[in-house]
Amino acid sequence: MATQQLSSIKATLLKQGTVIPAHPLALNANRKLDEEHQRLLTRYYLASGAGGVAVGVHSTQFAIRDPDVNLYEKVLALAAEEIAASGKSARFLAVAGVCGDTDQALKEAMVALKYDYDLALLSMGGLQGKTEAELLDRTRAVAAIIPVFGFYLQPSVGGRIFSYDFWKAFAEIPNVHAIKAAPFNRYQTLDLIRAVCHSSRNDEITLYTGNDDNIVADLLTTYEFEINGKTVRKRFEGGLLGHWAVWTHAAVNLFNEVKRCRENDYQGTADLLKKGVAVTDMNAAIFDPAHGFHGCIPGIHEVLRRQGLIKGIWCLDPDEKLSPGQAEEITRVCEAYPELIDDGFVSDFLGNNP
Repeated sequence: MATQQLSSIKATLLKQGTVIPAHPLALNANRKLDEEHQRLLTRYYLASGAGGVAVGVHSTQFAIRDPDVNLYEKVLALAAEEIAASGKSARFLAVAGVCGDTDQALKEAMVALKYDYDLALLSMGGLQGKTEAELLDRTRAVAAIIPVFGFYLQPSVGGRIFSYDFWKAFAEIPNVHAIKAAPFNRYQTLDLIRAVCHSSRNDEITLYTGNDDNIVADLLTTYEFEINGKTVRKRFEGGLLGHWAVWTHAAVNLFNEVKRCRENDYQGTADLLKKGVAVTDMNAAIFDPAHGFHGCIPGIHEVLRRQGLIKGIWCLDPDEKLSPGQAEEITRVCEAYPELIDDGFVSDFLGNNP
C-alpha cells in the first residue's frame, strides 16, 4: 500500500505548534465504556480550541488493548466520528497512539488509517527487550504506512532512556514529522533536541513537549547549536500532554499567551515563568509524583468528574485510584490558581451539550 502523507494544511498546523490533549477513557461504574461521555470529552476538546487530540495513548489506558477489553478500535472510531461531525477536521490533528512490537504496531497503524487519523504517536514503552536498532526498524515499518509522531516516554511509566545516536537516527527516518519529548528529565530532553538539530532532517521534525512537569519553560526555551559552521535553532512548538486533558480551554489561552510572548521579543517572559510554576504545581496534584505517578489517570478523571464531563474516576484496573491526600491536593491547586482552570467555560459547554 502507498505511504500516507500529511496534507499540506495538517503539516503546517503541526509545524506552527498547537495544543493536543491526550484523550482519557470515560467508563461507567461497571468499568465499561461510557460512550456518551467519551464522545462528550472529544467535543469538549474541539470546543476548547485545541488543535488536535491524541487517542489510544497512556491517558486512554493501555489496557484498552487487552483482548478481554478490546476497546482500542472503538475509542478511535468514536473520536473520529466526533471530529468529522464538528466540521473542523480539515484543521484538526487526529493522532492515534500506537504501541507494542512491530506486528502489533502495524495492526494499530492500520486501524488508525481506517479512521482517517493523521499521525501515529509511536510509543516505545514496554519494549525493554528490544535493541535500539530493532526499535528503529520498527519505526521505519510504521512510517512506511502512516506519518509518525515519535515519543520519548519517561521510565517511571514504562519508558526507557535512549541514546543521542538513537534519536539522531530516528530523526533521519522519512515520514517522521514530530517527536514528543516526555522523559521528565532535562538531560534526556537535551539529548533528544541536540540529536534532532544534528540530523539532516532537522527542519522537517517538529518538537512537542510532553514534559508535564516543565510545560511553560519548555515552550519558552530556544535551543541553539553550532553545526558545521551554521547556527541551528530549535524549540518546542506545541505540546501533546496528559495535563492538557483537563482545564483545556485555559491551557489554550495560556499557550496563545506563550505564542504572543515569543512573537513579541519575549516580552512578558517573567510573568509566564511564574505561571509555569503554578502549572507544575497543578500537575503535581493531578499526576501524583508523590506516589510514583500511581494516581495520574484517576487524577485526570477526578478533575473531569468534578466539572461534570465524566461520571466517575473508574479505571479499567480497579487498583488505579486516587492516592491518599490527592483529592485534597487537587482542591488546593484549583483554589490557588483560578485563572488556570476553566470551570466557567465547561459549565457553558455542558449547557449547550445537555
